Amino acid sequence: MTEFQALVLGILQGLGEFLPISSSAHLALAPWLFGWKDPGLAFDVALHFGTLLAVLWYFRKEWVALIAAALRIVRQRRLETDEDRRVVYLIIATIPGAIAGKLLEEKAETAFRNPVLVASALILMGIVLWLVDARARQDRQLGSMRWKDALLIGLAQMFAIIPGVSRSGSTMTAGRGLAFTRESAAVFSFLMSMPIIAAAATLKLPDAIHQYGITRPFVIGIVASALSGWLAIAVLLKFVTRNSFGIFAVYRIIVGVGVLLVVALRG
Repeated sequence: MTEFQALVLGILQGLGEFLPISSSAHLALAPWLFGWKDPGLAFDVALHFGTLLAVLWYFRKEWVALIAAALRIVRQRRLETDEDRRVVYLIIATIPGAIAGKLLEEKAETAFRNPVLVASALILMGIVLWLVDARARQDRQLGSMRWKDALLIGLAQMFAIIPGVSRSGSTMTAGRGLAFTRESAAVFSFLMSMPIIAAAATLKLPDAIHQYGITRPFVIGIVASALSGWLAIAVLLKFVTRNSFGIFAVYRIIVGVGVLLVVALRG
């Protein structure tokens, strides 16, 4: 893998992880479109480490409060504040995705990276995102979340194991379907990305280091992922205060249709 390829893939991961456009789809499609050797899931997970750094840094104040809440829960064995409840909701929301990742890990590395499947998922999820976002109410803030909401959003995250669905896209869509504001849906999606990404990085990053070594392309990819991920969070949170998710839905559909056309032309 060249340094340029690592840079491109790192940027795609950072932007795609937090924008509802599917980082896994872009990481699977880019090598296929440009004729690069597919670096595989191990390198994808290494790039996820960069986005983990991004979400930890951007929400550092929130994480300090959540860690303090977790320690308070352990000590007092009861829920007293919004932060206490949010810790529990993040745990509930993480469980379904963790189960899906464990059960479908092998398919995620092989069958799920098929360009036709990825393109179809991009289009279908784009349509769902557009319809839900356009029709759902926007009258709930994060403080009104209950455990059932967290569970439903967590169940939606399970489908993100399929490249093209998008972890952020599926969770934000679920949040909007539950009438949370776009900003609230985005913030909870970003916060719940940390446990699942951290778990994947803990399991797969040693394999990626063993396979690729700590080379310049490896480091460039992680740094590019972290910087572009931070930018994606900052831009999206400002964007959704005044705009819908429609532009991302249109992008998904255009990319999906474009990929299907390329597949047809290549025979």
